[in-house]
Amino acid sequence: MTIITNNEEETALEGEKLGKTLKPGAVVAMFGQLGAGKTAFIRGLAAGLGIKEHVTSPTFNIVNEYFGNTPLFHFDMYRLESENELFDIGWDEYISRDGVCAVEWSENVRGAFASDTIIVKLEILDENARRLEIYHEEE
Repeated sequence: MTIITNNEEETALEGEKLGKTLKPGAVVAMFGQLGAGKTAFIRGLAAGLGIKEHVTSPTFNIVNEYFGNTPLFHFDMYRLESENELFDIGWDEYISRDGVCAVEWSENVRGAFASDTIIVKLEILDENARRLEIYHEEE
Protein backbone atom coordinates (compact mmCIF):
# COMPACT_ATOMS: atom_id res chain seq x y z
CA MET A 1 0.00 0.00 0.00
CA THR A 2 1.36 3.43 -0.93
CA ILE A 3 0.17 6.57 0.86
CA ILE A 4 1.14 10.22 0.38
CA THR A 5 1.01 12.39 3.50
CA ASN A 6 1.25 16.18 3.41
CA ASN A 7 2.46 16.91 6.93
CA GLU A 8 3.71 15.30 10.14
CA GLU A 9 0.21 14.97 11.57
CA GLU A 10 -0.97 12.94 8.56
CA THR A 11 2.11 10.71 8.86
CA ALA A 12 1.32 10.11 12.53
CA LEU A 13 -2.33 9.40 11.64
CA GLU A 14 -1.22 6.65 9.24
CA GLY A 15 0.86 5.17 12.06
CA GLU A 16 -2.16 5.29 14.35
CA LYS A 17 -4.29 3.45 11.78
CA LEU A 18 -1.67 0.70 11.58
CA GLY A 19 -1.27 0.59 15.36
CA LYS A 20 -4.97 -0.15 15.80
CA THR A 21 -4.58 -3.29 13.68
CA LEU A 22 -1.47 -4.75 15.34
CA LYS A 23 -1.45 -7.75 17.63
CA PRO A 24 1.13 -8.55 20.31
CA GLY A 25 4.24 -10.01 18.70
CA ALA A 26 4.09 -7.78 15.62
CA VAL A 27 7.32 -6.29 14.31
CA VAL A 28 7.32 -3.07 12.28
CA ALA A 29 10.58 -2.33 10.45
CA MET A 30 10.98 1.32 9.47
CA PHE A 31 13.18 2.43 6.56
CA GLY A 32 13.92 6.00 5.53
CA GLN A 33 16.49 8.73 5.64
CA LEU A 34 16.95 11.21 8.47
CA GLY A 35 13.90 13.45 8.71
CA ALA A 36 11.62 11.15 6.70
CA GLY A 37 9.07 10.89 9.52
CA LYS A 38 9.88 7.56 11.18
CA THR A 39 9.44 8.87 14.72
CA ALA A 40 6.23 10.73 13.80
CA PHE A 41 4.85 7.50 12.34
CA ILE A 42 5.79 5.60 15.51
CA ARG A 43 4.16 8.31 17.67
CA GLY A 44 0.95 7.55 15.80
CA LEU A 45 1.54 3.81 16.08
CA ALA A 46 1.81 4.23 19.85
CA ALA A 47 -1.48 6.15 19.95
CA GLY A 48 -3.11 3.32 18.02
CA LEU A 49 -1.86 0.90 20.68
CA GLY A 50 -3.48 3.00 23.43
CA ILE A 51 -0.23 4.55 24.70
CA LYS A 52 -0.62 7.99 26.25
CA GLU A 53 3.08 8.72 26.92
CA HIS A 54 5.06 11.11 24.72
CA VAL A 55 7.11 9.04 22.27
CA THR A 56 10.65 10.12 21.42
CA SER A 57 13.39 8.53 19.37
CA PRO A 58 15.59 6.22 21.50
CA THR A 59 18.78 7.15 19.62
CA PHE A 60 20.99 7.12 22.70
CA ASN A 61 19.15 4.35 24.57
CA ILE A 62 18.68 1.90 21.64
CA VAL A 63 15.19 1.02 22.96
CA ASN A 64 12.37 2.86 24.74
CA GLU A 65 9.50 0.95 26.30
CA TYR A 66 5.95 2.33 26.43
CA PHE A 67 2.93 0.72 28.06
CA GLY A 68 -0.71 0.98 27.02
CA ASN A 69 -3.27 -1.57 25.82
CA THR A 70 -0.35 -3.30 24.09
CA PRO A 71 3.27 -2.51 25.02
CA LEU A 72 5.48 -0.83 22.43
CA PHE A 73 9.21 -1.47 22.25
CA HIS A 74 10.66 1.34 20.12
CA PHE A 75 14.15 0.60 18.80
CA ASP A 76 16.59 2.92 17.04
CA MET A 77 19.29 0.97 15.22
CA TYR A 78 21.15 4.01 13.90
CA ARG A 79 24.23 3.28 16.01
CA LEU A 80 24.29 -0.48 15.39
CA GLU A 81 26.38 -1.98 12.63
CA SER A 82 24.83 -5.45 12.38
CA GLU A 83 21.99 -7.66 13.53
CA ASN A 84 24.46 -9.44 15.83
CA GLU A 85 24.54 -6.30 18.00
CA LEU A 86 20.73 -6.32 18.08
CA PHE A 87 20.69 -9.89 19.35
CA ASP A 88 23.33 -8.93 21.95
CA ILE A 89 20.89 -6.43 23.49
CA GLY A 90 18.14 -9.04 23.81
CA TRP A 91 16.12 -8.80 20.58
CA ASP A 92 14.82 -12.37 21.04
CA GLU A 93 13.46 -11.45 24.47
CA TYR A 94 11.70 -8.34 23.21
CA ILE A 95 9.92 -10.10 20.35
CA SER A 96 8.60 -12.72 22.78
CA ARG A 97 7.24 -10.21 25.35
CA ASP A 98 3.71 -9.85 23.91
CA GLY A 99 4.24 -6.31 22.71
CA VAL A 100 4.85 -4.62 19.38
CA CYS A 101 8.43 -3.93 18.27
CA ALA A 102 8.91 -0.86 16.06
CA VAL A 103 12.42 -0.47 14.65
CA GLU A 104 13.89 2.73 13.19
CA TRP A 105 16.94 2.44 10.90
CA SER A 106 16.07 -1.15 10.04
CA GLU A 107 18.59 -0.99 7.19
CA ASN A 108 21.29 -1.68 9.79
CA VAL A 109 19.73 -4.95 11.06
CA ARG A 110 17.89 -6.27 7.98
CA GLY A 111 18.76 -9.92 8.71
CA ALA A 112 17.01 -9.86 12.10
CA PHE A 113 13.46 -9.75 10.73
CA ALA A 114 11.12 -12.70 10.26
CA SER A 115 9.01 -13.20 7.14
CA ASP A 116 5.87 -11.73 8.78
CA THR A 117 7.53 -8.38 9.56
CA ILE A 118 5.59 -5.29 8.50
CA ILE A 119 7.78 -3.01 6.39
CA VAL A 120 7.24 0.76 6.40
CA LYS A 121 9.35 2.77 3.95
CA LEU A 122 9.20 6.54 4.18
CA GLU A 123 10.47 8.81 1.43
CA ILE A 124 10.79 12.60 1.55
CA LEU A 125 8.94 14.15 -1.39
CA ASP A 126 9.35 17.78 -0.33
CA GLU A 127 9.60 19.80 2.88
CA ASN A 128 6.30 18.41 4.21
CA ALA A 129 5.11 15.59 1.94
CA ARG A 130 6.11 11.95 2.43
CA ARG A 131 5.52 8.75 0.50
CA LEU A 132 4.79 5.78 2.77
CA GLU A 133 4.93 2.22 1.52
CA ILE A 134 3.49 -0.31 3.96
CA TYR A 135 3.63 -4.04 3.28
CA HIS A 136 4.51 -7.42 4.78
CA GLU A 137 8.06 -8.69 4.34
CA GLU A 138 6.94 -11.67 2.22
CA GLU A 139 5.16 -9.45 -0.38
